[in-house]
Amino acid sequence: MRIGLASDHRGYKLKNQLIDYLAEEGYEIEDCGTFNEESTDYPDYAFKLGESVANKDVDFGVAICGSGIGISIACNKVKGIRCAKVDSIEDVIATRNDNDANIVAFGEKMEISKAKEIVDTFIKTPTSTEEKHIRRINKIKSYEENNS
Repeated sequence: MRIGLASDHRGYKLKNQLIDYLAEEGYEIEDCGTFNEESTDYPDYAFKLGESVANKDVDFGVAICGSGIGISIACNKVKGIRCAKVDSIEDVIATRNDNDANIVAFGEKMEISKAKEIVDTFIKTPTSTEEKHIRRINKIKSYEENNS
């Protein structure tokens, strides 16, 4: 499985810790930047990550900025992306199960142990096959197709 990660300068350290962790776990990694702690604009890296996921160059994405909010908004501007900013394992399970999210986002202040647990849960949680969830996801896809 191939995982893409992106951050701005504030999420740089946590992103690199997750890259090391995921590589040790046997995942292939695509680092979409940033590549240092100099001030940068999160949309640049969010768009790169979003395109990698949308083009199926990676299976899932992880996005990190100061709060996780800005980078998630930017990721969601890429057609085909369903990025969710999460704070808990419950959020992760719900967004994968109910929404078929393909990128998870969180803030730089998340403890590494919790970030690892969130990413692991995100990758391993399947999408629901319940008709109501499929119907809702298809409505999002249809809207996106007809309005982009």
